[in-house]
Amino acid sequence: MCVQYITTVNIDWVKSHFDLDLPMANVHEVFPTYPGPIVLKSHNTNRIAIGLARFGLIPSWAKEETFGRKTYNARVETVDQKPSYQYAWKQRHYALALADAFYEPCYESGKAERTAIKQANHEPMAIASIWDTWTEPETGELIASFSMLTIDASAHPIMRRMHKAEDEKRTVVPLKPELFKAWLNATPDEARALLNLNSIPELTIA
Repeated sequence: MCVQYITTVNIDWVKSHFDLDLPMANVHEVFPTYPGPIVLKSHNTNRIAIGLARFGLIPSWAKEETFGRKTYNARVETVDQKPSYQYAWKQRHYALALADAFYEPCYESGKAERTAIKQANHEPMAIASIWDTWTEPETGELIASFSMLTIDASAHPIMRRMHKAEDEKRTVVPLKPELFKAWLNATPDEARALLNLNSIPELTIA
């Protein structure tokens, strides 16, 4: 489960990997409902775009924007079944959330310690996500939001150390750069196949 991450400010990395200009957010330490930059592809126009979206997916049928406080992570095992996520998944609303690090609690000392996880090469990460849009009833504002996908982490050398010993081990999925294009173009079956530990670059505790 990832409830906090740091957005990247590496303009050159974003330009070199996506040929897009990184939008600047007002905050870089992101919690649910805060904005962060995501990359997505329109399957109608084949255009790849970047923009700020709220962390915590708000489905189109939600009554209020606070819905996103509980939808910041989506389990890959049930993402196509849960009402909050199934439309985005089946419509191929796949996105990459851009981050320099994400945080998880580590209890190895006997108490919770906020632990930063980064790529071992210290480059930014692009985390597999799904997105949707929601219309604010009073203003008509169209709000984009996203959820990071999670997989079993019990076999990952770093992520299995996070959370309490008795808790289920889960991790978000930062993708290797060679998989960025495949993720944005994926069908649901292809997307599910990409969400595995082999797709994750080497991670380290910062």
